This record gives sequence, structure tokens and C-alpha cells, in this order.
Amino acid sequence: MKDRLYLPDLGDGRYQNPVLWCDYSDPDVIRVGDTYYLTASSFNYVPGLPILTSKDLVNWTLVNYALPRIPEERYRVPRHAQGVWAPSIRYHEGLFFICYGMPDEGIFMVRTADPLGEWDAPVCVLPGKGLIDPCPVWDENGNAWIVHGYARSRIGFKSFLGIFPVSPDGLHATGEDHILYNGLATQPTIEGPKVYRRDGYYYIFAPAGGVETGWQTVLRSRSLHGPYEEKIVLRQGDTPVNGPHQGGWVDTPDGQDWFMHFQSMGPYGRVTHLQPMTWQDGWPVMGDRGKPVSVCARPHAPACEALSLQASDDFCGSLNLAWQFTGNPPPDAYQLLDGKLRLFARPAPEPAQSLWGYPQIITQKICCPSFAAQVTVDAVALQPGAQAGMALMGGEYGGVIVYRTQEGLFVGDLRSSGDTDETAEADALGDTQTVTLCMQLLMTGPGEAQVQFYYHTDGRLRAIGSAFTPGRHTWVGARIALFCTPFEGGENSWADFSRFCVTAEE
Repeated sequence: MKDRLYLPDLGDGRYQNPVLWCDYSDPDVIRVGDTYYLTASSFNYVPGLPILTSKDLVNWTLVNYALPRIPEERYRVPRHAQGVWAPSIRYHEGLFFICYGMPDEGIFMVRTADPLGEWDAPVCVLPGKGLIDPCPVWDENGNAWIVHGYARSRIGFKSFLGIFPVSPDGLHATGEDHILYNGLATQPTIEGPKVYRRDGYYYIFAPAGGVETGWQTVLRSRSLHGPYEEKIVLRQGDTPVNGPHQGGWVDTPDGQDWFMHFQSMGPYGRVTHLQPMTWQDGWPVMGDRGKPVSVCARPHAPACEALSLQASDDFCGSLNLAWQFTGNPPPDAYQLLDGKLRLFARPAPEPAQSLWGYPQIITQKICCPSFAAQVTVDAVALQPGAQAGMALMGGEYGGVIVYRTQEGLFVGDLRSSGDTDETAEADALGDTQTVTLCMQLLMTGPGEAQVQFYYHTDGRLRAIGSAFTPGRHTWVGARIALFCTPFEGGENSWADFSRFCVTAEE
């Protein structure tokens, strides 16, 4: 069933990891009352800063985004691997705060009293290149600070954590940035700090050692400004959970402690794990004696319905929240009709030879290990020189497209080749104007998958192209994509998509 793509809740008082089989990179989590709130990196994808909620840390629902658009003009073009990096979510004096870094612009803050409603427009707290992974903290005197990392690709160094003071409302830097911690000797590539106070100590939870093979480090000090002791509290050991990387600590109403973090899984992106956590001699102990768990007793919470993330969309009323564009789309990029998503073949803001250059490509994360997806395309309004289709976009990507030339309507196999797209194995559709496009992704090993595309006009599936192995793109997992773009003219065209359905495969 479409609402049962992947269930972390085993239904017997236990859960399995990952709790989110979905690319929620650099997750951070808090609890307010009896509700947990999670946000994550969104990079160049719009809307950004997803908001997920849960009552038990296991069953999650995507409910909102804090950033409708990236408010910099340059993101009218997809800026892959740029944009919104590694946010922190906090609750302070009745307001929710999300602080995030944009490696080419600086550190920003958004706030709201209602996380399910509209968030304030972002404020640049401190401009500058290379300032990433910020986390706000209010000290015991009510003074506010932001602790953060550095991106070597922009500023020339890494493995340090920085700190600077901000106004109590969290919106304006009030002093200079300076180095708080040097991890070069023992914690190389330390990043993603999350700051907490407990029993007279300041704790900084931060991953080190790199995304693929690193570990979780905790620093502690009686003073926010150090000096800090350090301890590695979670590492892969003999488990299949590489990393384990960046995340956040959260407690339950009755005092249990848990840690959420990500694992990098190739084309699936960065999936989210939940580790039990206890304290010993003032240090956290995560997972099973410092190693990630695969199955565990659920956190203490009232009985909750077993939930799966939603992918299918009937295009009635509003778009499924799972959809994100590759950049700030033009205002006339799409239209929702009764049960149809109309995508217009708008030219890219800058010359583009592949789908990566169009901001109006609409995408979804993969949210289960193996699946089949299909969508029906009405191509009657496609003019010669325009194309519409469905793809799985990663570092290299493939898809199935419908396109029109002066000779008629065709369905073909789309493959990326560097920065250009190529179409092959085309079948003529004759008088047919409506075609159903299909994709099957099967997990073939840990962090590995294979994809095959099909189409049909009469209920009989026909394979198009050969199977291919998807990969991630920079720090982002592969994504299902729907599109309508020009390739030789055709800018006045559109295509109507209907009955988008994703089902889990065994």
C-alpha cells in the first residue's frame, strides 16, 4: 500500500534503524512538550528546512518547511551542493529558532511561534564565506552565542569550531568570531556542533573523522569558552553503520535520552538513525556500548500509529510536501489542476545542457529501500522541441521521456553524460498522446541499487533502455524527478502529470 513504504516501527515494542529511510542530511531534533521536531539540510532544494514531527522519535511525519524560497537572487539557477547546510533547531522563551549556514553567504536565523505555520523571513546573523553548521546557545546569564564549523572549500581550513556572541533574540552578531576548539590533533574534520547544558557542564556533540568513516565526539567544559575535554562516544565498530555522523541529543518527558544521527548510504543519501543513550561519569554512552544498534526497544511514549513517509500524489488541492524544486522556480513553472500537475517548458535562466540547469525540476527523496513509481503524462500540448518525463537524478542519472519532433511523438531513454543529456532507444507513439512512465528501483546491497525504466500505453509494460546503477550527487542522494523542458525550442509547451504513485517492492 502507498502509505506503507517503510515502517521503522516493528509493532512489538521495538523499532528498526534507520527510523527515516530518507535523505534527511545533518538532522537536528528537539522536544517541546510531548512533540518532537526535526529539521535537516536542504542545500539548493526549495522549499527548504523541512519540519518533521513525531510523538515517539520513531514514527515521523513531514508537516512543513521553514524556508519557502532561498531569498538570494543567484538561486534562480540550481546551485548544487550550495544553499542551506546543517541547521540547528532550538526552542527558547516561547519561540522556535532554526539557525543554518550557507557556505557562500553566511549564517542565518529564522524564527516562529508556530512551527507548523509561517516562519519569519531569514535574517543574516553574520555574513561571510565558510561559516557553516551553526548552533545557538543561551548561557546561564542569558547571553546568546553561536558555535559553528568552518568549510575548508570556502575559507581554507577545517577541523576547528568557532564561536561569536549574538543579541539575545539570536538575530545579530554582537562581536567577533574566534576559534573555540582546535581538533587538528585528535578530532580531524570536526564539524556540525550541537551545544547543550547539563549538570553544570557545557557539552558539544560533534562528528569528526569524515562522513564515510568518522565517529561521534563529545566535548565538555564547565565554561562555554573552554578548555574542553573530549571523548569519542559512538563509532561503527563491527556494525554496518558507517560514519556514524552528525545529529542531535533529545530527551523524553520521563527522562530517557536518545541520539539521532545520519548514515551515508550512497544513492539513498543520508538516512537517519536513532540510538539509545545513557550517562556514565558525566559522559554520554550511545547505542550498544558505543556502537550503533539495528533494533531496539522504542522510547517511552503513548501508543502511536505506525507511520511511513508519503510519496504518492493525486495532485488534488495542493502538492505533497515531499516535492522540492532544484532551485527557486519561476512563478509560472507549474499549475495544479483537478488531479493534474501541469509543468511548463520554461527555458533555464542560464544556458543548460542537462536537467541539472533547470530550477523548475520537481523532485522527491527516495524513502524506502526498493520501490516502483509511475506517473501518467498527457503530452498533447508538447510542441516540437519539448520533452516531459520522469527520471532518477543522482551524480549520473537516467529517465524515461516523452518528446515531440516534427516527425511526431516519441518515448525514449534519457541518460546524463557529464553536463549533457542524451536520448536513445526511442519508440514512436503514433497517434497516442497519453503514456504512463514507470520506474523500478531495487536495493542490491548496502547502499547500492539498480534502476530500470518502463512505459506503457495499453497496460503492457515495455522496458526502455538498460538498467543502471544510481549514485548520489555531491552530498545529496538520488531523487525521483518530474520535468517538462525545452531542448530545441518548444518553450510554449506544457505536459500534464497525473496519478503519481509509489509502492514498496519486496
